[in-house]
Amino acid sequence: MPGNLTLDALKDAVSRGEIDTVLVAGIDMWGRLVGKRFHAAFFVNGGWEETHCCDYLLTVDQEMNTVQGYKSSSWQTGYGDYVLKPDMATLRLVPWLAGTALVLGDILDHHDHSPVPHSPRAVLKKQVERARAMGFEPMMATELEFYLFENSYESLRDHGTENLKPISAYNEDYHIFQTTKEEDVMRAVRNGLYGAGIPVENSKGEADAGQEEINYRYSDALDTADNHSIVKNGIKEIAWSKGKSVTFMAKYDHRKAGSSSHIHQSLWSKDGKASFADHDDAHGMSEVMKHYLAGQLYHARDITAFLAPYVNSYKRFTVGMFAPTKAVWSADNRTAGFRVCGAHTKAVRVECRIPGSDVNPYMACAALLAAGLDGIEKKMALEPELRGDMYAASGIREIPKTLRDAATLLHGSAMLRAAFGDDVVEHYHHAAQWEISETDRVVTDFERQRGLERA
Repeated sequence: MPGNLTLDALKDAVSRGEIDTVLVAGIDMWGRLVGKRFHAAFFVNGGWEETHCCDYLLTVDQEMNTVQGYKSSSWQTGYGDYVLKPDMATLRLVPWLAGTALVLGDILDHHDHSPVPHSPRAVLKKQVERARAMGFEPMMATELEFYLFENSYESLRDHGTENLKPISAYNEDYHIFQTTKEEDVMRAVRNGLYGAGIPVENSKGEADAGQEEINYRYSDALDTADNHSIVKNGIKEIAWSKGKSVTFMAKYDHRKAGSSSHIHQSLWSKDGKASFADHDDAHGMSEVMKHYLAGQLYHARDITAFLAPYVNSYKRFTVGMFAPTKAVWSADNRTAGFRVCGAHTKAVRVECRIPGSDVNPYMACAALLAAGLDGIEKKMALEPELRGDMYAASGIREIPKTLRDAATLLHGSAMLRAAFGDDVVEHYHHAAQWEISETDRVVTDFERQRGLERA
């Protein structure tokens, strides 16, 4: 579902004094919204056509450090401008911010207005266009888990994170009474996101104290990634407004369950038929679906850096905590990295269970799509289903155990270089290397606790 405002409707709302601010946001390398706040009167009088932003936005790390070594922008290139072009189909209300609307934008080259190849939205659009050229419409859905804390962001900033207090005291998976206590925040989340045009389905307690899940309806791949980014930003803002905080870290505490962002995928024909469905097959899977899944399995290790982009991401892959450790497939089996859901229905689909909630949805969806389409193009044969406890299985394909391993596989992937381009692969490999080097140099509380006296 795209945005719920047209330019004409926005003009009317501005003239009535109902909206005075328009957020124009691009997507950075980490899947975050970055951009500007426009006075609404300026926006409707021509500001909607385009604005500009510094090209460092696609080279900085999470702390906005000006990381060197990128080909696209650096001190040597002078950190010039990009064009941020609003995609008016994404224009929507932001109910949790007074008098505010939001529009997402595409990041374009300042000189010729061509898409910046390594911008996340452009990477995903390229794979969607590839799928459409093959006669398919890729449909996706992302589940999103997070932890909700009693602490405010300001208190965590001022006093540190040692006393994080989850909003609930015990595992609240599907627990109605426990989640009733959290409704001040979660009701505002559901209603706020719905009012912003996000097709919210439900929220629920997840598998640990203070852990939540939000679900919203599947859509085309680009719309799903857009919704995902808006949902994350919206949840943070709503929680902040109520004096709470949330984290989308894949693993905020080694003693706690990790937070995932499972990605459900299917392909549909141009006339609206489910290209993955075959009622005569034992699993209800068409040959197209088998080739698609085969491609994802074959390239699973190569694309993991886009499914788990941080050092912390790999701490989620823990035996017995519902995060996968094996890149294999199984029917309706949550111990496998790839789960086939909805067998013998038109909703039959692949669920990739590898991504955590820290994922950039555009890059993850693009990587999964690229791998699956490669499988279709090469008519890859699907390996046999594995059943039982994948945690206990040996001698089968493992998910890379560290970002260092995943980055090496990303860099050497001929498939990703063909799909994304060499420059895009080099760009995100450099980002991974920086993340690794920054983590390597920092002394942690764990090290001090173990070594301060005992070393």
